[in-house]
Amino acid sequence: MDTNKRPDDMQRIVAPEQARAFIDEQVEAVRVQVGDGKVLLALSGGVDSSVVAALLIKAIGKQLVCVHVNHGLMRKGESEQVVDVFQNQLDANLVYVDATDRFLGLLDGVAEPEAKRKIIGAEFIRVFEEEARKVAGEVGFLAQGTIYPDILESDGVKAHHNVGGLPDDLEFELVEPVKLLYKDEVRVVGRELGLPESMVERQPFPGPGLGVRCLGAITRDRLEALREADAILREEFAAAGLEGKVWQYFVSVPDFRATGVRDGVRAYEWPAVIRAVNTVDAMTAEVPELDWALLKKITARILAEVPGICRVVYDLTPKPIGTIEWE
Repeated sequence: MDTNKRPDDMQRIVAPEQARAFIDEQVEAVRVQVGDGKVLLALSGGVDSSVVAALLIKAIGKQLVCVHVNHGLMRKGESEQVVDVFQNQLDANLVYVDATDRFLGLLDGVAEPEAKRKIIGAEFIRVFEEEARKVAGEVGFLAQGTIYPDILESDGVKAHHNVGGLPDDLEFELVEPVKLLYKDEVRVVGRELGLPESMVERQPFPGPGLGVRCLGAITRDRLEALREADAILREEFAAAGLEGKVWQYFVSVPDFRATGVRDGVRAYEWPAVIRAVNTVDAMTAEVPELDWALLKKITARILAEVPGICRVVYDLTPKPIGTIEWE
């Protein structure tokens, strides 16, 4: 039997009672697989890894070792939320690593998008491996937030890090409790496990984080301006009831400046680019026609509250020809 193939008779998980039955089944399966062993999990704060973490905590408690690496490129409040939910609320065995200086040091002066991605991805693996070595010999299992679309896409479309990117000599046995679920089903399970809605409905977020939204060579001041502007955008979208109605929305800040006037004095500061898209499969995307009053309110708040930003623009480019991310 192919354990990576979803059974034809497997019902979609859309209701709480279905989610509870799935959780009970996976809790038992994990306990049988792991026994009294320890499991290691890279906890990004994304939907998939968070649901896996919550499910494994329910199954094996402190036998799970979660590692959250803050590379300094997270959105405002995200790492703090991970610590609060998993350490303070769920009493997880959580290792928190603040590697901000390490990552930003390596990225200093690097402007090419792919070079930034490679640096961030490679260094993340190094940090995770360092933490894994600290518990080496104790851990025999590696948990992953692999979901069913990852498996489908890795079969001739593109390799996912969860599916095709692991070394052949991997010393861990894999634990993948949600690998037969679609994203919407993972969210239903997450709600039933008690995760906060902000975590369950977390928007797609690139692995390099804000590193590919702080366009060009990253500087700390521009990165902080980006983080604050993006937080305002997300706050106003939530207040307008657009969470779950617009597929993805974020701010990018390019590495060039524009002339403005602030308090009667010339200002030479950055523009902030608002990007919002709706899509079904992420292969094509359309730009929603946002309420003009909402855009004006977001603009006014960013200009008043974020140092270093003197212009706000709305990106109207569909995909194709534009990609969803700028980098």
